[in-house]
Order: sequence, then C-alpha cells, then structure tokens
Amino acid sequence: MPDVLPWREPVPLDGTMGEPRARGRFGEYGGRYAPESLVEACREVDEAFREAWADPGFRGALARLLAVHAGRPTPLTPARRLSEALGVQLYLKREDLTHTGSHKINNVLGQALLATRMGRRRLIAETGAGQHGVATATAAALLGLEATVFMGERDIERQALNVFRMRMLGAEVIPVTTGSRTLKDATSEAMRHWVGATGDSHYCIGSVVGPDPYPWMVRELQRVIGDEARAQFAAELRTGVPDHVVACVGGGSNAAGTFAGFADTPARLVGVEAEGGAGAARGRLGVLHGCRSLFLQDDDGQIVEAHSIAAGLDYPGVGPEHAHLRELGRARYVTVTDEEAIGAAVRLARTEGIVPALESAHALAWVISAAGSGELPAGSTVLMTLSGRGDKDVSTLKELL
Repeated sequence: MPDVLPWREPVPLDGTMGEPRARGRFGEYGGRYAPESLVEACREVDEAFREAWADPGFRGALARLLAVHAGRPTPLTPARRLSEALGVQLYLKREDLTHTGSHKINNVLGQALLATRMGRRRLIAETGAGQHGVATATAAALLGLEATVFMGERDIERQALNVFRMRMLGAEVIPVTTGSRTLKDATSEAMRHWVGATGDSHYCIGSVVGPDPYPWMVRELQRVIGDEARAQFAAELRTGVPDHVVACVGGGSNAAGTFAGFADTPARLVGVEAEGGAGAARGRLGVLHGCRSLFLQDDDGQIVEAHSIAAGLDYPGVGPEHAHLRELGRARYVTVTDEEAIGAAVRLARTEGIVPALESAHALAWVISAAGSGELPAGSTVLMTLSGRGDKDVSTLKELL
C-alpha cells in the first residue's frame, strides 16, 4: 500500500478549510479555468450561493430537507467486533443510511434549492458510480425540476441498478462513449452541454472539483458530515476529537466535508485513494475541468486514464483543496488496491453486518492495514466516513467472490 508523504505533526491551522482566497484559490490550486462562455455562469453561481449561504431562510430550508427527506443526522456507529480484532476504536459515520444511499444527497439538495432560487428549471450532472446521478434525479423530482445526467458507457454497464433508479425518477441518462467512458469523460460532456444551456440550467457538480465556486460550495454543503460527526464523537466518548479521521477520496467531496469538521483540531486527516486513481498521492500540477490541481499525467502533460474497481474513485485527479491540504501537510493521502478494498468490504459485512460501497471500502482497507502494521497505535480512536452503501456494487462483487 504505497504512500508518498510521511506523517507530519498535524498542526491545526487557523483559516484552513475556510473560504478560498480571491478567484477561488486554495494556495496555488483552484481558480476558474472555464471557457469564456461559462465564466459569467460561474460568477452567477458564486454570487447566488454566497447570498443564499448568508440567508437564514435558505439555510433553514436546506436543514429541513436534510432532516425530513434525507434522514439527517446520520448515526455514528461503533464497529465493535472489528475494533476488537484490530485493537483500535473504530467509529463509522453512516452516510450509507441517507436517503439514496450516500453522502451525495447532502450536496445535491443544496444545489437544487439554489437552482430554484436562481430560477433554473433543469439540473445537469455527471456521475460515475451513479450515486450522484441518483441524488440529482431525486432532488429534481422532489422540487419539480428536470434532470439530465451524463454517465460513461462503461459505468452504465457496471452500475445498471443506479441507471434504472435515475430513469425511474424521471431523469434523462445520456451515455458518454468517448475516452475511457468513465467519470472524467462524463464530467467533460456535462460541462460542454452546460455551455449551451446556462440560461435555464444549473450544473450540479458532484464533487469538490470544477471551476470556482464549486470546490468551496460543494465542501460547504458536505461539511454537515464533519460537523455532525464532531458533535457525535464528543458525546460518545467525551474525549474531544478522534486521533484519526479517515475518508475515501476520488474528487474528494465526502472527505472534504468530513475533514472540514476537524481541520482546526489535532486529529490526523487521512484521505484514501484508489491505487489506479491517486491524484493527490502521485499527481502533478495541471488543469482539468476548470480548476488547477493535481492530476495523473504523462511526460507530455496529457491526462492519464485512472482505474478503480470503485467507479466513484475512477478519476485522474483530486479537488484543489485536497491538493492544498496535502501541500500544507495537514492531510495525508494514501492508496489502496482493488483487492484490498474487496477484502475490506467482505470483512465489514461479516463482522458488522454492513455491506459498504467499494469506494468506502478503500478507506476501511487502509484502517485495517494501518492497524495491523502498528501505524495506527493500539487503542487509537478512528473516525471513518462510510460514504455509501454497497447495493450498487453487488453485481461486481458477485463476479469476483
């Protein structure tokens, strides 16, 4: 399980994971590298979100939707049998128990409310594992909006259940047949489509990627995970904060939302990437999908295709704030293989009665390995975000087990 950066002492930094600097910058990362035709649209989203986020009425409406429709707060579950076997105290933040089955609903409900506030009648989205697409279709149905979801042809094949769910909810699912036919290409097609539809459509990006203000906006909409978990952890153990906070990272929205609740504490933040999609661990500075961040590239600077058994981690880069946290040493990014993730998914199912999404299983695989190697000292407290449930991956697992 290769790792690029050694541990540094986690020094809480005032202002870390606050608002980005001018032009949407997190250090040297971020920005708004959008086509001229989208610059004005991004500016409108930025202004609308800042106004809405400062409005108690908007925040209250979102909180109500998260409670009565999405099922928040999600529980903090002690993994008792697995903890005993590993010699650490592992707690799971159960985003798999939200309506639609993953953390994606937190972000989408916020963006759908924003779209309504802006007078937009249609949501455009990209999706890899299908969870963001399902959440977008769900929010659109709830609020009376149309939804168009772009999904790579390869992901459509391996996530047939979620494709059916999106269509059942009334969304149009458009197959993307270019490139690797996965998340990167779906994102590119969605952005191209938005160019000609800015007047009546809102692009509902699913992760902390894209042009400003999306990385910041999505993180703020997902920080409900970290804020809830921090309060729950303090109530559970009354010892302040966990020693380690762990989450899987593709683009990185569930990790960003979780880390935001603990960035000002001594907790060690660990982002776990797929071995074949390690943008934070092995990426180089570049620009893709409207932002400057770390991406897998060849010697000529061309984006290298990512690979992961988990469709949601099949992305060749990482959100700009994660790149910044890595550079600061505030968060550490490690990698896990497909085989390790599958093993972790089976182990959680058989010790705790929980079938996790393969994305979340990557985070668990690192916890298991680090506990076994002594990297996580005996008795350590570990908070891990279980970002989604494994229903969508049953066909994949059935073929491999």
